Amino acid sequence: MPATVSLFVPCFVDQLAPQVGVDMMRVLRRVGYNVTFPSEQTCCGQPAFNTGYWDEARPVARRFVQVFHDAELVVCPSGSCTTMVRSFYPELLAGTDVHADAVALGKRTYEFSEFLTNVAKVTDVGASFPQKVAIHDSCHALRELHVHDGPRTLLKGVRGLELVEIAHGEECCGFGGTFSVKMHDISSAMGRNKAEFIEATGASYVTAVDSSCLMQIEGVLRRRNSNVKTIHLASILAQEAK
Repeated sequence: MPATVSLFVPCFVDQLAPQVGVDMMRVLRRVGYNVTFPSEQTCCGQPAFNTGYWDEARPVARRFVQVFHDAELVVCPSGSCTTMVRSFYPELLAGTDVHADAVALGKRTYEFSEFLTNVAKVTDVGASFPQKVAIHDSCHALRELHVHDGPRTLLKGVRGLELVEIAHGEECCGFGGTFSVKMHDISSAMGRNKAEFIEATGASYVTAVDSSCLMQIEGVLRRRNSNVKTIHLASILAQEAK
């Protein structure tokens, strides 16, 4: 019997890029998984946690652990939100009655590309996307989850896709959640650098595993009147080959 995957849809995706969640579901079903969406889920608490409001983040995290308590596997189209659950919940919820559940949940919560390559053991999901695509490494996915090769392996399995690397690709795009608001000038400068490096590749699209990074990059590219478009990895992989 196929395993069942529970979708963890972050706030950014839910509010600003819902198609990413739909596309993730389509790919997971295509590679043989049953998919459910726990409708009671809300924010994972990362904005409050990252800003230092741990007391406010704690009840949100507790609720998340309770909602996904019985999930067999949890998959999320975001490196940063996956990091929140896997890496930061154990510290945030230390000393509480849900700490053990939080640790266990973190061990079965995966970023989307990580799940496909490391758990589902697939590299070709039957996608076609005949475009030149640059790839941006999101900070949490790269540094906390060590997600680097997986997205590239999946993209190389997409028919017609030409994958190109961005110079200084491991540098931050400048978003960083509230960092982009509190440190606007620095964030904007980092975004401009990233946009220049992306444009230099000659790519038609830039992809990443985090919609928040893509929002930052898209905003900068739009202000530059750039022809480069942004697209989440899940939305590329959802483009089924004819």
